[in-house]
Amino acid sequence: MPLSFPLIDPVAISIGPFAIRWYALAYVAGLLGGWFYAKRLAAKAELWAGLKQPKATDVDDLIVWVALGVVLGGRAGYVLFYNLNAYLAHPLEIFAVWRGGMSFHGGFLGAALAIALFSRSRGLSALAMLDMASVVAPIGLFFGRIANFINGELWGRPAPDFPYAVVFPHAGPVPRHPSQLYEAFGEGLILFIVMAVAARRFGFRRPGLLGGLFVLGYAVARIVCEFFREPDEQLGFLFGGSVQALGGGITMGMLLSVPMALAGVGFIVLAVRGYTRPKQAAEAA
Repeated sequence: MPLSFPLIDPVAISIGPFAIRWYALAYVAGLLGGWFYAKRLAAKAELWAGLKQPKATDVDDLIVWVALGVVLGGRAGYVLFYNLNAYLAHPLEIFAVWRGGMSFHGGFLGAALAIALFSRSRGLSALAMLDMASVVAPIGLFFGRIANFINGELWGRPAPDFPYAVVFPHAGPVPRHPSQLYEAFGEGLILFIVMAVAARRFGFRRPGLLGGLFVLGYAVARIVCEFFREPDEQLGFLFGGSVQALGGGITMGMLLSVPMALAGVGFIVLAVRGYTRPKQAAEAA
């Protein structure tokens, strides 16, 4: 027997016309959790080893830049990669973010650009700051995927014989993989542990190393989870499903993750070989 979907109201708090949704709270929890962890990382001088160490106030200001980058980039990415034709037909819908529609890949690029611009304005190493952000990013990914499950969206592929399959209220009577929870586990919890261990082991002494590890780790986790996730309805499987992947075709999530994985490997190689380390920091080490 499939599991019944827990009917959780997507609105966490409602006071008259004012409503706070779990999805919004997930963003808040991710940003606050990342801000708290980032301040602890910034305060440990041994992690920076010759690089300019950010102040607590730098982290406070950075969180605002990152929040804007995530929201603007995430929305732009969804519009461009997932539903461009629909938004071209109704361009005002682009600004209706409360109706859903965010892309991690777009949010990642938006956050990376915001961090690079912020670092330049404060005289900090952009790669090292991206490394720090990469260590805390899985916190937001975890809460975001949990919110996807609560909303009953981004459900998995049909799995009638899987004992822990779930019948989602808007996905028909077919039991499906709870792929949102798979992503929360892989992209969130596991990646958080990997990044925390790597940060303690390597610090930010090789700028770009931890960022590359995060990008590679996320790409691998996302591709694996896409095998269990139903592709977006408006896109379906790419290439007409002619390229098969474990019972289905290639999805947009898989396709966008491939260049991320390659970029991650590239940054890791460059960082290990010392090409990304500022000359003055290398001489001081």
